[in-house]
Amino acid sequence: MSKKNLSADLIRDVCRYVEDHSEEALTLAELASRASMSRFHFARIFKAVVGVTPKQYLATVRLRKLKMGLGTASSIDRAALDAGYGSTSRIYERAASNLGMTPKQYRRGGEGVAISYASLPTPLGLMLIGATDRGVCFVGFGDSAGELRERLAAEYPKARIEAMREPYHADFRKWVDAISQHLAGEIPRPDLPLDVAATSFQMRVWKHLQTIPTGEVQSYGEVAAAIGAPHAARAVAQACARNPAALLIPCHRVIRGSGELGGYRWGVARKRGLIDGERALRARNALESLRS
Repeated sequence: MSKKNLSADLIRDVCRYVEDHSEEALTLAELASRASMSRFHFARIFKAVVGVTPKQYLATVRLRKLKMGLGTASSIDRAALDAGYGSTSRIYERAASNLGMTPKQYRRGGEGVAISYASLPTPLGLMLIGATDRGVCFVGFGDSAGELRERLAAEYPKARIEAMREPYHADFRKWVDAISQHLAGEIPRPDLPLDVAATSFQMRVWKHLQTIPTGEVQSYGEVAAAIGAPHAARAVAQACARNPAALLIPCHRVIRGSGELGGYRWGVARKRGLIDGERALRARNALESLRS
């Protein structure tokens, strides 16, 4: 096995450890030790493989566990503790920039939430980004602004939806710029706040998709096995098809067991373009890491 592949495997092992122990007070030194690397080298390799820092990855895992728990736990306090937060105050501290809706709103499914949207041209065609005032809730591609507006409305039929007025809000502008930079091959998958609703199974699938390293793919069966439902490959495919946030929840990284691309909500040609672009970006990052 090459040194590059070994490093990637070690990082994936650490990701799985974080998933299983996110409620603990994990430190960079502890995670680096598990990969048998120095803290500096581990942090650099981790970001090259995963696309975000270890701290950002841990925060993302905790937030997604919180979102899942808010729909099933007996109380918000219980969901907070299970996700790794010391108290509900820690949730509200982060809600404005990460969770989007407050915990109580999320438990009610986000009814009454206002969504603003804007469309812009990209190398993969017209893209529409929808967001609440605290997180991205929709990213999609299509042939016309009207078509994409209808898809957004179908995704959130109870929300109040209106076009974002220019000049865009500063946060929305940052989110648009980050997604555009990703599509241009300048940065890995943007680590942006998400504000999406899902069934518990969909959330399990989407959460796992975000752990698939940039430029790599897994089959529907592999994803099913990874979330503890080895016979649910068809359900995984359906969860991928229901993903409302292209790129941010990277369902394009899931293919058929035969190696064929399979379907994609936004078109198979775009799926191929995204995979090829990510692989090219990953190769450049790996080369720069070896040179430094």
